[in-house]
Amino acid sequence: MSESSLFSLDQPPTIRNAAEHERGSSGGTAPAARSVRLGGVTIFPPLFQAPMAGYTNYAFRRLLRELGGVGLLCTEMVSARGFLEIDARKQSYPERLWGVRDEPRPLAVQIWDNEPGKLGEVAARIVEEFRPSSLDINFGCPAEEITHRVSCGAFLLQFPDKVGELTAEVVRRAAPVPVTAKIRLGWTDSAITAPETAAVLEQAGAAAVFVHARTAQQKYRGTADWDRMAEIKARLRRIPLIGNGDIRTWEEAAAALRRFPVDGVMIGRAAISRPWLFAQASAALAGRPVPAEPSPEEQRELLLDLCRSLTEQFDAHRAVILMRKYVCRFCLGRPGAKLLRTHVSAASDMKTLIRAVDAFYSAADKTE
Repeated sequence: MSESSLFSLDQPPTIRNAAEHERGSSGGTAPAARSVRLGGVTIFPPLFQAPMAGYTNYAFRRLLRELGGVGLLCTEMVSARGFLEIDARKQSYPERLWGVRDEPRPLAVQIWDNEPGKLGEVAARIVEEFRPSSLDINFGCPAEEITHRVSCGAFLLQFPDKVGELTAEVVRRAAPVPVTAKIRLGWTDSAITAPETAAVLEQAGAAAVFVHARTAQQKYRGTADWDRMAEIKARLRRIPLIGNGDIRTWEEAAAALRRFPVDGVMIGRAAISRPWLFAQASAALAGRPVPAEPSPEEQRELLLDLCRSLTEQFDAHRAVILMRKYVCRFCLGRPGAKLLRTHVSAASDMKTLIRAVDAFYSAADKTE
């Protein structure tokens, strides 16, 4: 999955217009937040962090937790096949499970595969050894290395019965931990299977359905079609529906909960650029004053906190590579961002990278 496609900046007219109403309404009021039940687990506020490969590692999750406002955090997606291969070869766990055992709850672990036996075995192992709050199955990833190469992720949306078979096995092996599923609208615009798939998931025992309101064919292009949520909700009888796609501001999060028949909102790409977004949305939903955007100096401190966490989890080279991505996201849209990206991309060690960050935010402080 390319970073350019992951961070498309298109804005959906449906949510944007509703968000403008939210911003202009009396006092900026928002819908009252209600908790979401995932089996025996209560999630509040109804704001969910989307799992994103290469970004939602332990260090980033810790930053989100410290900032507050997230109802449920989730790991990067863990390959069941990879889990079993690493265990057999090294008697260890995938890197994406680093820190999970001792991490505060609630916390979800996302897994993926297309073989019920492997998926079920890994689900049972994770529940026994890591005791997450919930398990999520990825049926939404549109990346070609997942869909075309190994027939997993969003590829499986073409086969709702297969999705049901996989989910039922994970539910059986993971009990009593609740199992959720992340899907998209369908494989292509001409094959919208989300309503049927949601019904199959509920029948298979899923505790909730997360829907990214694009097709796999769209990847991250175009706009999320939230109007489809009504069709999906109509097929569910007992379990919550969580909407995802193009939520970039607290106003859009509140507007989505007000305008569409969803029980919660999942935020992904925008939270990488603005990890304080959850705290803002949570305050709005609770009727509290919405926190202001962090100052340049405060954003710099958040980046340095993230840097310290990354160096605990990864070796120096890997930590620098990851920090390059986070820094480029944090500075998006600011004067001088292009030059900072150039300096950061060329940085071969953390000291050089931090010097570039310091210079950028020092200049930003002087202009505000």
